[in-house]
Amino acid sequence: MSAEGQVFREGEEKRTSETVAGFLSAIAIFMSLVGLAWHPIRLILPSLAIALVASGMGSGKGRLQFAAVLICALCFFFGLTIAVTLSKPLW
Repeated sequence: MSAEGQVFREGEEKRTSETVAGFLSAIAIFMSLVGLAWHPIRLILPSLAIALVASGMGSGKGRLQFAAVLICALCFFFGLTIAVTLSKPLW
């Protein structure tokens, strides 16, 4: 049993950096989805940078970090497409 009272199987203890990487990935996904509706370059580019940092922090099997990078890249493409077609400001 770990110090926090959670039971992990042998070899499955989570590191603090993996937890922080998960939170950063969630923040990046939220920021990029908001960026679809409001100034895509201002929000989606920093969220893509946050997702890449989270991907570097996490372990090699981090599916949430991978999903965050993909979602941010797709939101960047679709955010710019939406802004250009509707004549909304990019910045």
